[in-house]
Amino acid sequence: MKSALLVWGGWDGHEPKACIERFVPFLEHEGYEVEVSDTMHVYTDEAKMMRQDLVVLCVTMGEITPEQEAGLLEAVKSGVGIAGWHGGMCDSFRMNCAYQFMTGGQFVDHPGGIIDYDVNIVKKDDPIVAGLNDFSVTSEQYYMHVDPSNEVLATTTVSGEHIPWVEGCVMPVIWKRPWGEGRVFYSALGHVAADFDVPEVFEIMKRGMLWASR
Repeated sequence: MKSALLVWGGWDGHEPKACIERFVPFLEHEGYEVEVSDTMHVYTDEAKMMRQDLVVLCVTMGEITPEQEAGLLEAVKSGVGIAGWHGGMCDSFRMNCAYQFMTGGQFVDHPGGIIDYDVNIVKKDDPIVAGLNDFSVTSEQYYMHVDPSNEVLATTTVSGEHIPWVEGCVMPVIWKRPWGEGRVFYSALGHVAADFDVPEVFEIMKRGMLWASR
């Protein structure tokens, strides 16, 4: 049986516990033994971390100790998959560059707050997005600093209505990347739990979790 460790915390506005709970039944149905934790202290338990097939992180604007960060990064580097969404993964620890290097991106703004925008599938043959068409969401459109080595699966185009000098910028929304022997999957979608009511948002995240854990 595969193992998945789901960790939540940080800013309550992103509904971390509710978001994490959306994926527990899915992972259990897929045959994972699921553990949910509201503390990152588990990252310091090397034996536990190395037993995982998947880590799902939903902690926004939090703080991580050097020991916790090292434990997480080493587990992923050794082959443990990691998956996450929105600020729960790419606005987690603003002072931790090594963690940001691993995730492949960092939130910097969401012009206009909650707005309507389109998500464009750009790698239609990838199993994570195969069979899905472009779709629209009403949520935060993340503007991010991203690693050019990411394998981008979907993008969005910034209108410039709220920040004119970035009009037309094509911003990655969904990507995957390696970190050592581990697989990293990220989706900028998922501001609150209700965002996963959009079928494409939920389906992509589920597929990304399975891909990350091989």
